Amino acid sequence: MITAFRLDNNYSEFDDSISEAINTIQLYLNLGLTTNQISALPCRSRVRQKDEYCEALLQIYETKLNEVIRQKKAWDEAQVRLEKQINLMKENRDKWVPVEEEENG
Repeated sequence: MITAFRLDNNYSEFDDSISEAINTIQLYLNLGLTTNQISALPCRSRVRQKDEYCEALLQIYETKLNEVIRQKKAWDEAQVRLEKQINLMKENRDKWVPVEEEENG
């Protein structure tokens, strides 16, 4: 994604546009894309602004959004199930002998 030039002393030298590239990559990472996805973006080199249009990139964003929505729904459902189980266990904790006491007794 970012290329550097090697100097005679083996130090890396970066082009002046590197900060722009880093900002763009950070944008993609903040949107939840992986580095592999960023490397494979079809119009990554052309898109310089957050609001520039690229049909292929728009489709990737929409796919990612749908994935995030699906994951959020799964997490929300897991949260509700856990909260119910915790509440049920707390309501019934006085009715049961703790497992440790049962094993020792």
